[in-house]
Amino acid sequence: MSARTSLQGHILTPAGFVHGSLHLGADGRIAAITGEPVSEAQVRESSAPIVLPGFIDLHVHGGAGHDIMEGGDAAWHVARLHAQHGTTSLLATTMTAPQSDLDAAFAALAPLCAAPAPNAARVLGVHLEGPYISEARLGAQPPFARPASFDEIHRLHALAPIRLITLAPEVGGNEALIAQLVAEGFKVQLGHTTGSYEQGVAALRCGATGFTHLFNAMSALHHREPGMVGAALAHAEFAEVIPDLLHVHPGAIHAALRAIPKLYCVTDSTSAAGMPDGDYKLGRHTVTKCMGGVRLADGTLAGSVLSMDQALRNLVTTLGLSLADASCRVSTYAADHMGLSDRGRLQPGAWADAVVLNRDLQVQAVCVEGNEVLLK
Repeated sequence: MSARTSLQGHILTPAGFVHGSLHLGADGRIAAITGEPVSEAQVRESSAPIVLPGFIDLHVHGGAGHDIMEGGDAAWHVARLHAQHGTTSLLATTMTAPQSDLDAAFAALAPLCAAPAPNAARVLGVHLEGPYISEARLGAQPPFARPASFDEIHRLHALAPIRLITLAPEVGGNEALIAQLVAEGFKVQLGHTTGSYEQGVAALRCGATGFTHLFNAMSALHHREPGMVGAALAHAEFAEVIPDLLHVHPGAIHAALRAIPKLYCVTDSTSAAGMPDGDYKLGRHTVTKCMGGVRLADGTLAGSVLSMDQALRNLVTTLGLSLADASCRVSTYAADHMGLSDRGRLQPGAWADAVVLNRDLQVQAVCVEGNEVLLK
C-alpha cells in the first residue's frame, strides 16, 4: 500500500454528498472533510470522482482461487482480491466442518485478524457459519452439522476472534445458548434453518440480531406458516442478502427492503470469485463456476462469485436504489450490525476506508485505513 494525503470528488458523508476533499490523517483516520453540499442528481450527472465509504462484507468464503478453509496464506489472497473491488473490511467465513478442519483454519487466520496486511481488506475476524445448523438445510454446507458447543466456540475464539455466529435455533439446545453467546459479546444470526416463525421470533427475543443470506437455506414464507423468512420480514432490523440476482429474485429483495430497515449486502463469495469457469473448492466440497454462478454437482447454488462493487451496481442499476441508500447497504448497515461506529461512514475520526468510483460506478481507487491499495 501507499499513503495518500487526500481524496477529491463528490464525497458521501452521513449528511449527504459534499463536493470537495477528504483529508487523510497519518493515523489512518479521516482528519477532515471540506467542500460544499451537492445533490445526488448533480453527482450522477458529473464526471467528477465519487467517494463512498469502503465496502464491508460480513460473509466471505473465498476468492482468487483460494478458500478460507484451506489455511496457509489463503485469507490474504482472498482479502487482496476483494480489496481490489472496493471492500475495505470483511469477515473471513468458515464452513461447516469437523473440529480439526476448523481448528486449522482458525489458526491460519489468527495473524491476519491481529494486524493489517498490505494491499488487502482488513480482516475484522471470523464469521462462523455453522457447524451449528440444520442437517435439513445444509445448502452448500458439507454434512458436519452439530449442536452448538461452548467449548468449541471458546477454543476457536482463542485462536482467532469470532465476530459472528450463524446457527439454527431449532437444533439441539441452540436457542438456549443464544443469550449467553450474546452476553459474551458474540453476534448471533439465524440461518441454514428449518425453524418456524415462532422459533425465529423466540431467538430474536433471546438476542439474535440478524439472518444469514435471507431467503436462502431457511424455511420459506407461507401465509399460514410464515417460517423463518416471515420472522425476518416481520421483526428484523438487520439481515444479510446476496444481491447477485441469482440467489434472490429482485422482487423478493424489494420486499425485504420495505420490511427490514437495515437490510445489508454480502457476497457469500467462494474461491471461484475473480477466476475463470471451472472447478474450485468450498470447504470439503468441489464446486463448479459456470454461467455467472457457482453450484454443486446436483445444481445447488454454492456461494457466489459476486464482488461488492457489482453488488452496488446491481442495487442502483437493477433495483433502482439511490446511490446513498445503496452505499448504506454495502457498508454502513453492516458496520452498524457489528457495532462499528468508526467504519462504514466518511466522517472525521472514522477509519479512512474509502472507495473511489467513476460515474459508471467502476472502482478507480481504494483506501484501507488511509493506505491506497494497489489495483490490478
